[in-house]
Amino acid sequence: MKRQLNKVMALAGAAILTFSLAGCSGSANETTAATTAAAADTEAAAADTTAEASSEEASEEAAPADLSGSITMAGSTSMEKLANALSEVFMEKYPNVSMQAEFTGSSAGIEALLAGQADIGNVSRELKAEELEKGVVSNVVAIDGIAVIKDNANAVADLTKQQLTDIYTGTITNWSELGGENQPIVVIGREAGSGTRGAFEEILGVEDACAYSNELDSTGAVVAKVASTPGAIGYVSLDVLDDTVTPFSLEGVEPTAENIKAGDYFLSRPFVMATLGEISEQNELVQATFDLIYSEEGSALVEAVGLITVD
Repeated sequence: MKRQLNKVMALAGAAILTFSLAGCSGSANETTAATTAAAADTEAAAADTTAEASSEEASEEAAPADLSGSITMAGSTSMEKLANALSEVFMEKYPNVSMQAEFTGSSAGIEALLAGQADIGNVSRELKAEELEKGVVSNVVAIDGIAVIKDNANAVADLTKQQLTDIYTGTITNWSELGGENQPIVVIGREAGSGTRGAFEEILGVEDACAYSNELDSTGAVVAKVASTPGAIGYVSLDVLDDTVTPFSLEGVEPTAENIKAGDYFLSRPFVMATLGEISEQNELVQATFDLIYSEEGSALVEAVGLITVD
């Protein structure tokens, strides 16, 4: 760049000298011609310099694309949308890298991480003490709300925290007890080891006390079951809500990103991309992954899939 700047300065000086010599000749026409030629030379040199600088900048920007290899994430089914979106953007940015994501549940993701079968364990809950003791590090990349959902025909619109607790522990078993129709409550939940289940039960304080009618192995399965079952209730990640089900408001507060960020909606949990050791100790592919997710581009990606960015 310094060489290019010197080149421009030299040419600019030549243009000034040409203009001065032309003025000494006393010829207006010669002066005009010399000035025009010098200006043209200067513009051409500037154009060349701009092109060379752009080429250098492009080369510098393209340099990270030299990354190659493969990276594997495993874990939470609730993080599927985020993981897939991240993989797509990452592989577009680094075309020589293959990023794979497996959705096996949060606890299974930690097991894969500890066994060296995954580079990143996706976990949709706080890490447990025993996981931290094994060297697993919590890297929170987003905040998610847990929506409590019903079939669209259910007239009950709002639940208190106590009512929700009583439903899931089997104390309340019919919607008529909550002002709804005389209809049995079908309690749907996730399988043991699910991050969503772990966060839901921990927040309500009902660990190992829930009376589930069905325990399903994915977020999508819960949505489908609740949508097709009269009287059903279930819990899912906020970002998977669609028009086949209706979310309850809780304590009069709707499950929205704004309410979660304000701290008004009590059912929320972190989305964690766990590593074995600190990010700085990981290979360059893993470090590049976190560089992306924690960048402005990464924040936009988090919001695009319906999650809340980490401040």
